[in-house]
Amino acid sequence: FDEGASLGSGMNEECRIDSIAQSWAVLSGGAERDRAQRAMSAVDSLLIDRQNGLAALFTPPFDGHHVDPGYVKGYPPGIRENGGQYTHAAVWSAMAFAALGDGDKAAALLWLLNPINRARTFTDAQRYRVEPYVVAADVYTVPPHVGRGGWTWYTGAAAWLYRAGLESILGFRVEGDRLRIEPCIPKAWPGFEIRFKYRSTIYDITVENPRHVSTGIAEVRLDGQIVESRIPLIDDGSVHKLSVVMG
Repeated sequence: FDEGASLGSGMNEECRIDSIAQSWAVLSGGAERDRAQRAMSAVDSLLIDRQNGLAALFTPPFDGHHVDPGYVKGYPPGIRENGGQYTHAAVWSAMAFAALGDGDKAAALLWLLNPINRARTFTDAQRYRVEPYVVAADVYTVPPHVGRGGWTWYTGAAAWLYRAGLESILGFRVEGDRLRIEPCIPKAWPGFEIRFKYRSTIYDITVENPRHVSTGIAEVRLDGQIVESRIPLIDDGSVHKLSVVMG
């Protein structure tokens, strides 16, 4: 704060940890690996509530009169930015886990954030109370509204959720006129397939995970020929077979 008091410190009564600072320590590349791993371990243990299927923005929420952090305190504790699950930030945590090579935690968090999983049963749908086929900006984390959805049709968070799945977990990235596949998936996944249309060309991509790893590429073949991991994209109107073996 302006007077020098700390915010987001382990010594604070409120907002002792904020997932944005933790995740972006990883995503920015600014933290050394051991500290980045400690940061995300803290997110995993302090902010992810697997019993209720929630990933809080920060904890504990602001609920007293000791500090004035700004407009977030205008929300009740556990609602929206005041310690609720804020989807933008939760997706960044999934991306950070993937950046550290932990495909199991990254995919598990993405599964938790998928709104369709909040309507798997009638009871779940009654608790969530908003559309399960679009992304909500926030989900409440404090009784009596635990698990209730907030502002839906949130396109910014939806775009980040899509990128996290496609780029961070499946590892599919188009960089100019080149394609790169660097997955970070759960070890149990046997693989996956992607059909990608580049202008008039189709790339049928098959990723196999015979060694049950989360990361690492053993071999890449384009139309049967071994190639490097960054594949030139060609607009030739053909169908090309891209095979990736993890290991």
